[in-house]
Amino acid sequence: MCRFLAWVGAKRYLDELVLNQEQSLVIQSRNALIGKTPINADGFGLAWYSDRKTPCFYKDTNPAWSDANLKQLTHHTQSHLFLAHVRASTGTATSRNNCHPFGVGKWSFMHNGQAGGHDRIRQELDGMIPADLYGHRLGATESEAIFLIAHGEGLDAEPIAAMERAVERVEALARRRGTLPYLRFAACWSDGGRLFAARYASDRFAPSLHYKTCDDGIIISSEPLDANSGEWTEVPANTAIETRGNSLNTHAFEPNVQYRRADVA
Repeated sequence: MCRFLAWVGAKRYLDELVLNQEQSLVIQSRNALIGKTPINADGFGLAWYSDRKTPCFYKDTNPAWSDANLKQLTHHTQSHLFLAHVRASTGTATSRNNCHPFGVGKWSFMHNGQAGGHDRIRQELDGMIPADLYGHRLGATESEAIFLIAHGEGLDAEPIAAMERAVERVEALARRRGTLPYLRFAACWSDGGRLFAARYASDRFAPSLHYKTCDDGIIISSEPLDANSGEWTEVPANTAIETRGNSLNTHAFEPNVQYRRADVA
C-alpha cells in the first residue's frame, strides 16, 4: 500500500515534515513501520496551496529517497496546506499519472488502500465517473476513480458525505464483481482551506491513519513522524476528520453498501 501526510496551519517549509523528521515520509518510503509493506517506492507526489485557488503538483516515478529535485523543492517551498504521498502499487503501472495526489480544480486527493479485484471491475468503475469529469481520468488507479466519483456525488457541497457515497458505490461493485478485500480506504483531501481525512475498510484491516495537533496547525499522517507516539491520535475505523483552522472535528464515516446495490445489478 502507500504512506502519506498532510499539513494545515501556519506556513512551513515542506521538508520539515517530508524529510526532516525521525520517521519522515521519505524514511517511510523505504522503511514504513506501520502498514502492509515497508517499501513504498513506486513514485511519490506533492500538492501544495499558495495564493492561487488551485494547488500546485509535483510528481515523479522515482523512489522518494533518490530524488534530488524533491529535496530542493521541499527545502525552498512554504505552504499553509500541503499533501505528500509515497506509493506502493497494488497492481497498476508505475507512472506519473498513477502517482498521488490527484487534482480537479481546487481539490486535491490522496489514498492508501485498494478495491479488491480492480482488474475485474475497472471498466465498470470508470463508468461511475460522470461524463463531464472523465477528462480528468488521467491514470488507471481505483484511487483516482474514487476521487472523481466523489466529485459526481457532490464533493463541493458535502465533502465528507460525498466521499462516503463514492466509497459505498465502489465497495458495492467490488462485493458483486471483485474479490476480497472488497475495500480498504484511508484518504486525505482538501479544497485549499479545509483538510479532510477518513479511515474505513470492508473488513477489520482499515489502513492506518493518525493526527497530531500542534501549536500552529495539524498534521495528518499514515503513521507518527516521531517516537513521541503519545502525542499522536489514531483515527478510529469508520471515522472521518475535518479541520477548520487549528480545530479538528470528527464525523462518522460508515458507508452502507446495501443502499448501492442498484449500481451493480
